[in-house]
Amino acid sequence: MAKYILEMNHITKTFPGVKALDDVNFQVQAGEIHAVVGENGAGKSTLMKVLSGIHGYGSYEGDIFYNGKECRYQNIKDSEKDGIVIIHQELALVPYMTIGENMYLGNERGRSFAVNWDETYDKAGAYLRQVGLSENPRTLIKDIGVGKQQLVEIAKALAKNAKLLILDEPTSSLNEEDSRALLDLLLEFKKQGMTSIIISHKLNEIVYVADNITIIRDGSTIETLNKLTDDVSEDRIAKGMVGRELTEFYPERVRGNFGEVALEVKNWSVNHPLYSERKVVNDVSFYVRKGEVVAISGLMGAGRTELAMSIFGKSYGSNIVGQLLIHGNETKLHSVKDAIAQKLAYVTEDRKGNGLILANTIKLNTTLANLKGVSHHGIIDADKEVAVGEEYREKLKTKTPSIEQQVGNLSGGNQQKVLLSKWMFAEPDILILDEPTRGIDVGAKYEIYTIINSLVAEGKSVIMISSELPEVLGMSDRVYIMNEGKMVGELETAEATQEKIMKTILQSSKGGNRE
Repeated sequence: MAKYILEMNHITKTFPGVKALDDVNFQVQAGEIHAVVGENGAGKSTLMKVLSGIHGYGSYEGDIFYNGKECRYQNIKDSEKDGIVIIHQELALVPYMTIGENMYLGNERGRSFAVNWDETYDKAGAYLRQVGLSENPRTLIKDIGVGKQQLVEIAKALAKNAKLLILDEPTSSLNEEDSRALLDLLLEFKKQGMTSIIISHKLNEIVYVADNITIIRDGSTIETLNKLTDDVSEDRIAKGMVGRELTEFYPERVRGNFGEVALEVKNWSVNHPLYSERKVVNDVSFYVRKGEVVAISGLMGAGRTELAMSIFGKSYGSNIVGQLLIHGNETKLHSVKDAIAQKLAYVTEDRKGNGLILANTIKLNTTLANLKGVSHHGIIDADKEVAVGEEYREKLKTKTPSIEQQVGNLSGGNQQKVLLSKWMFAEPDILILDEPTRGIDVGAKYEIYTIINSLVAEGKSVIMISSELPEVLGMSDRVYIMNEGKMVGELETAEATQEKIMKTILQSSKGGNRE
């Protein structure tokens, strides 16, 4: 009989107005990689927060046994003492502190108020090497890329003597190369006897790395699939998650019915806002037509987000030069207000940091970019605001008990729908979508793809930045490829493949990915 290092029995967790977990049972074997999957809002992260003590004993019903001992963790420190360490989707690192300082923050080496810095940096260096990083532990976090920061988080967990490692969407911000390197690191840890629990919406990664896969739907355990005995294909996992067969991951759309050029960018260059001598976008030109989805593909650090934000009312960068034409007319956009007035919208990749006001309601967030649309003589019409909030909740199928719900309480997929609602209500002609499906499940992705298709069917233009090559190929009409700040290729989607895109990137590289 398999030995369970962890057993969570009959776990029920209720928040005001919603039962997040309903009699969940979950077992993990020692030394395995166990995946937890489900749609946004299914209860995956809540279950891990119960396990790690973030939701302390007494705030939920049910029992937790770890190494055969009943656990009643009141906080995260309690679980860490037992070697249970959780790494959240939003990295908990301080940018202006060193790698070593971050790794031992709250877990300082030394006695009383005297930190032993030599021991701190020596041990930090050893753990960094263990996760495959050669960085000096005295390097500031802000000076390394996101992929390396994710590895620092894992090194930080090892420094806490982790025996059970929980990773919540560890690859959501990583490119495919960095994602595979991280998954291979987990497989190496498995050989060394470590147990890992991974939450991910990237089903191909789950199939690659997991021994067992537990599916949670609507707060309840649906089933656990074993790689050795069960069908663990992406289609089978998706069926368990959404409760039905997903015959297509990308909805069908009539392609080729394009109108005039809606947006054209010519010879566009942008310098870094702080290091003004550094060029982050270099002489880029591209266009998008009415009724067209154009994807911009590239590795992390290629300059895609910088390009998008600089176009959107110069909200990023310095020394911005080049021509911007909207419907054939040269246009100067000096602010976000100017961009909105010209019917241009930018849906940021950072929905929690820059896209939404998490402490405010769905209703307010939905109308924020177009207050004129719910105002009369400069005064908000409360009834109209409610009507708009309800209209977009229904239109985008946002799962929420009320539009008065705080956006911060929604799942990632539903937050993304609120962010889309905000910009759709602004009635743009051109939408720039920056990683529109990052960190959301397969069912919610399909719904967002359907929304994108409906927008272009209305004659709107969509520019989609995505790091997921299957998404690029499944949704776009044309693909532009960026690398090291330059536009290095253009392909019709009908002739594009993942291999062609990566080959174009690699052939154009001089110094590699800027991370």
